[in-house]
Amino acid sequence: MVSDVNAGSVPLQAQEVVTVKAKRLLSIDALRGFDMLLIAGGGAFIERLNGKTGLGWVDWMGDQLTHPAWNGFTFYDFIFPLFLFLSGVSLSFSLQTAVAKGIDKPVLYRKAFRRFVILYLLGILDKNIPLDVFDPANIRYGTVLGRIGLATLVATVLFLNFSWKQRLYTAGGILLAYYAALVLIPVPGFGSGDLSFEGNLVGWFDRTFMPGRLLQKTYDELALLTQFPALCLAVLGTVAGELLQSDRSERTKLTYLVAPGLYSIGIGLLWSLHFPINKHLWTSSFILVTAGMGALFLALFYGLIDVLGFRKWSFFFKVIGVNSLVVYLAYRFIDFNHTSKLLFEGFYRHTPEPFHESLNALGALALVWTFLYILYRHKIFVKI
Repeated sequence: MVSDVNAGSVPLQAQEVVTVKAKRLLSIDALRGFDMLLIAGGGAFIERLNGKTGLGWVDWMGDQLTHPAWNGFTFYDFIFPLFLFLSGVSLSFSLQTAVAKGIDKPVLYRKAFRRFVILYLLGILDKNIPLDVFDPANIRYGTVLGRIGLATLVATVLFLNFSWKQRLYTAGGILLAYYAALVLIPVPGFGSGDLSFEGNLVGWFDRTFMPGRLLQKTYDELALLTQFPALCLAVLGTVAGELLQSDRSERTKLTYLVAPGLYSIGIGLLWSLHFPINKHLWTSSFILVTAGMGALFLALFYGLIDVLGFRKWSFFFKVIGVNSLVVYLAYRFIDFNHTSKLLFEGFYRHTPEPFHESLNALGALALVWTFLYILYRHKIFVKI
């Protein structure tokens, strides 16, 4: 543990190291597993019940698991930002341990860069299979995994060189600069301040400078400009992770997660009156709302699991969370839905037909979890 690295403005590397190994928190793995659950079939199970049960709350949950067409926010928009936030939280633990062991910063920079390259290449494969390397113009270069790699690379550099306050100011400056760019820089043919699907600066920048195929044709939400606000989530996550490793009391840690989380959501909602919440553009208001939600969810899981000691219920999520990369790629390369139909259709075919798709998704989730549990029992954890 490092002696109260959350206090003051002294960079991490200049502070006194007391012990070498930082404590691993079950709540972080469990929350990551909860997040990935919605990718591993849990989201599809609920979404496919929409309009089929006659229950308003089920339909509401189903609506929350689809993305808005443009402006607006649903819980499904929170999945990727939460993962970026948690990447920063976990990163702070690993870097703090590495610094305590005396590992030089250049070594950590190289490791972070290598991780970025591997994730970026895996992301290219993920978004373009079957990948035609001889047709680069039709390759999509903006990827989820690449964004994670870049965000954690930048967060690594900032964490190793700046205090938590300086990192907060950096993230705030990036969000303000991004806001100013989208509002003030004129787009040819549309002018300045156009945040529509056709006229926004992000789209013009992608069409002008981004090679390859753009997901939305006129722009790509994972391409160039949106990298800047997105990486702020990982940076803010390192601040939360540093807090959890500090010498502060558990009650203080929870307070310092909940209060800033609520402030962040409030500021984001106020900002959205002029700069709408929009996941496609990764607007600054969207970042603040999702960062605040990330802090609140982290406080909830940390409080229940690591403070109050209610741990048994979290095992289901932990199995998913410790192999999050496997979950993401396995769903891309293994057809769990097809296997679920082969194994379970004989059972669910006797239920009303409108529920078949949802029950098949539930079967796929069971298969994914069983697969991950086997890896867990054999202590196979895929990390980059």
